[in-house]
Amino acid sequence: MSALSNLLGMLQQYTNASPANPPASTQQDFQKVAQAAPSDHIAAGLADAFRSNQTPPFPEMLANMFNQSNGQQRAGILSQLLASAGPGLAAGMAGGLGAQLAGLLKGGGSVTPQQAEQISPEAVQQLAAHAQTQNPSIVDQASSFYAQHPQLVQGLGAGALALIMSHISKRA
Repeated sequence: MSALSNLLGMLQQYTNASPANPPASTQQDFQKVAQAAPSDHIAAGLADAFRSNQTPPFPEMLANMFNQSNGQQRAGILSQLLASAGPGLAAGMAGGLGAQLAGLLKGGGSVTPQQAEQISPEAVQQLAAHAQTQNPSIVDQASSFYAQHPQLVQGLGAGALALIMSHISKRA
């Protein structure tokens, strides 16, 4: 049996997988799929998981991945979130977070890894919620970004991974 046949066979168990009861091997299976599947398949599955009512809300999941990201990854996703948040960022967020995040944009619109390290996951969660209301396509943008970093996607847990694998199984 070829490696592709093995992969397709493994994916079949995820066709109607439930995040509430994922297969025990979901973490290991995702590692194999992430190595073989095109990143756009992973991105589409991740977007489904972000939008699902069976997983935590998009801002919470994004903050979780941000927390596990390195400085370069944090800077990349922050730049995308800030661009989607729009000009009313400072007014749209509670406390001084809006002003703090808007201050990052004064450097020409790109965030450095050093700046990104200063931003808390809680601030990212609020920023993601604000960005999502301003530009719902941020979910797809964030999905494409994190599809390039499957080790971070894996941190979402077996339930979200089962949804991602279910989506990929329907495209295979």
